[in-house]
Amino acid sequence: MTATAQGHPAGIGHSIRAHGAPLIFPVLMLIALFVVPPLRNVPVNSFSVYNALQSFAALGLVALALGLTMIVGEFDLSVVGTYALGGMIAVKFGVHHPVLGILCALLVCAAFGLVQGLLVAHLGINSMAVTLGGYLASLGLTGTISNNKSIPFSNYAFSGRLNQPIASILSLKIVVALVAMAVVAVVVMGTTLGRNMRATGGGRRASRTAGVRVNLMVVGAFVASAVLSALGGSLQSFGVATATANPGLSPLIFAVTATLLGGIALSGGRGNPLGIIAGGIGLCFFAQLFTTLASPQYTVSLLTGGLLIVVTVFSTTNTARRAQLLRSPLVTRLRTKKATS
Repeated sequence: MTATAQGHPAGIGHSIRAHGAPLIFPVLMLIALFVVPPLRNVPVNSFSVYNALQSFAALGLVALALGLTMIVGEFDLSVVGTYALGGMIAVKFGVHHPVLGILCALLVCAAFGLVQGLLVAHLGINSMAVTLGGYLASLGLTGTISNNKSIPFSNYAFSGRLNQPIASILSLKIVVALVAMAVVAVVVMGTTLGRNMRATGGGRRASRTAGVRVNLMVVGAFVASAVLSALGGSLQSFGVATATANPGLSPLIFAVTATLLGGIALSGGRGNPLGIIAGGIGLCFFAQLFTTLASPQYTVSLLTGGLLIVVTVFSTTNTARRAQLLRSPLVTRLRTKKATS
């Protein structure tokens, strides 16, 4: 922990080399997307990648939001609520000036995240309880603003520009999301902030002893979570020209799966934004594969659920410890045998 608090940033290049395993999943899913459908005589083109990245633009921001709180050892259930609230505020105030609508959404949700972060950090209240209340409160506020109805976004020209393909696989919506993710990745992985966040998630007492401002890390994570979720909701609402009062639990399920695929530990103290981004992209390619194959929804749900269970099992600390305990006697015997031979 002392090294974490006092050391210098290792740099993004080192982080990529040290935590490159999550990058394997999106690469494999992209290969599968272009290999599997043709085997069943289903055509695949650049639109499949574009469609997957369109989904990732909004949901990937929610995954990154949740992941930041998980790194510091917390869990933000309210990401779905701020996702819906941000989208609703953006549509309400951004008909004539979409950028103004997004700024309003980010400011309101940042205040929402600040309150939650202060409650968790300074009062020591369990984040699951606080953010469950935050989830319900934000959805209630969203319903109040919209009279519990979906609100159309009448600026269709802006929606069209937001979704207009760029170089076949990108769009303005995707570019905005990727820029936001890149900024977070550079700040977290290129400075001591990332180390301090992981130290906070790994052990609060030791981190305070080492000089880490633990409360600031926790509050900052919740503010960033709310802002990123609101941005994702704003882009989604503008993109589909509709703000939904209640998006359901699908964004949360996606976020949890993507973060675990990206190497974020449920117990906190491990992971980085690059892994979360990779997990989200891979999961979108995974979903697009079955969409291209016209698979029934229950098949996608079954496979996604199975993937989540497998990743959860292999990402738990207890599993890693048991594997280490099982390997230890064998390693000892092999070393002894080698030394005597």
